[in-house]
Amino acid sequence: MIIDTGPAGLLFESLRADALTSPDQLRELYPQPNPNALRKEIDHLTEETRALIGCSSLVFIGSADTEGRADVTPRGGPAGFVSVLDERTLVIPDATGNKRLDTLHNVLRTGRLGLLFLIPGRPTTLRVNGRACVSARPELLSQLTPVGKPPVTALVVHVEQVYPHCPKSLMRANAWQPERWVPADAQPTSAQVTLAQLNLPGLTVDQIEEDERESLRLRYE
Repeated sequence: MIIDTGPAGLLFESLRADALTSPDQLRELYPQPNPNALRKEIDHLTEETRALIGCSSLVFIGSADTEGRADVTPRGGPAGFVSVLDERTLVIPDATGNKRLDTLHNVLRTGRLGLLFLIPGRPTTLRVNGRACVSARPELLSQLTPVGKPPVTALVVHVEQVYPHCPKSLMRANAWQPERWVPADAQPTSAQVTLAQLNLPGLTVDQIEEDERESLRLRYE
């Protein structure tokens, strides 16, 4: 257990005081990677990784703004909703969400993002990093698999790094083993988390749950 160092915010500063600051310090703690772990990173999609993306119904998108504030968000759809146009280009249709547009704003500012593709029920993952832009070109959008309805925009990614990732994290997490999952009543519900975040007088869990049900009912609008 970490010892309490006082008011919130000071704990991080206390731990940062003797944190590692150089790649050399970091490498002293770890052995060198297997050569194949470096060699299997390439700059284009192979026939196999294109097929994997075609089977994926869930991708996590990592981006950051110009000040380095990072963000990761999930995007889902029917398997193959991310279109591969060629070995260096893929397209992710934007879907109806909370309309904050965090990822799109970040891409507009930095022109870069990272992707982690998952296939539910399978341990396979794929990392793809590269340059990106936001497109509203009608002839492009018309070619995409709708995620509920035709997208307003799409993220276009120019592939620079492709890396088939080790499945150990999913295996350690028992991600696809329901019998090993935490019981539903052991965690706060989405509505309870939202209520605590909003902290609005008079707002109840029941009201938030009803809003969530309505949002899911209208998820394609």
